[in-house]
Amino acid sequence: MSLQQASQSRVFVELVPWADRGRENNVVSGGESQPGLRRPLSSAQTQTPTREVHVSGTAEVSAIPDRAQVAVLVSSTKEAAAEAKKSVCRRLDYITQSLQQQGLQVCITFTEFGKMQNICNFLIEKLDSSVVISQPQFYHTPGSVENLRRKACLVAVENAWRKAQEVCNLVGQTLGKPLLIKEEETKEWEGQIDDLQSSRLSSSLTVQQKIKSATIHAASKVFITFEVKGKEKKRKNL
Repeated sequence: MSLQQASQSRVFVELVPWADRGRENNVVSGGESQPGLRRPLSSAQTQTPTREVHVSGTAEVSAIPDRAQVAVLVSSTKEAAAEAKKSVCRRLDYITQSLQQQGLQVCITFTEFGKMQNICNFLIEKLDSSVVISQPQFYHTPGSVENLRRKACLVAVENAWRKAQEVCNLVGQTLGKPLLIKEEETKEWEGQIDDLQSSRLSSSLTVQQKIKSATIHAASKVFITFEVKGKEKKRKNL
């Protein structure tokens, strides 16, 4: 599979300020507040609020088809049916031997498209009009779309993490652990938009155009919230 990353992610940042703890008044009897006196802070109030950076990231990946199939039609014209059948059998045996010499089984599933083209050209050259080979049909093995969708999500998360890291470095902070990871959008499609018109004339497409038309694409958009930590100061040895 060939992987292709999309354009860089958009980054949105929000740094939550430190809490101001020094302006609380102590409440005395009668509901009056007495300035200058402060009641003890609870454990929840003494904790420093978490500072966060919010990042949105996207990614797009693609994968060409990994399988192809062709149909081989062998025919023969003779005066007698038995002779025609015998001629077809000889040609089938020849085709089978040619395939086996290439290390392929009789029931063919091509994973190397170059080898597929070479074999088809070889059979047409040797057997002339007695053999007809269909146009190759390209497809993906089961689970390919799900694997591609998962890879798109992982790439989007990695892009978002890198951007958040750069933002923190820019403002002199340290990127902490992720607090929230959410995949907001996913989509997958086959071929390119400009291939829609040419796909209607699939018989006139070249092998490379057919591969491009059968290529699947997956896109993912994620939203991540990271914890932000202050820069750690290095202690000097006294």
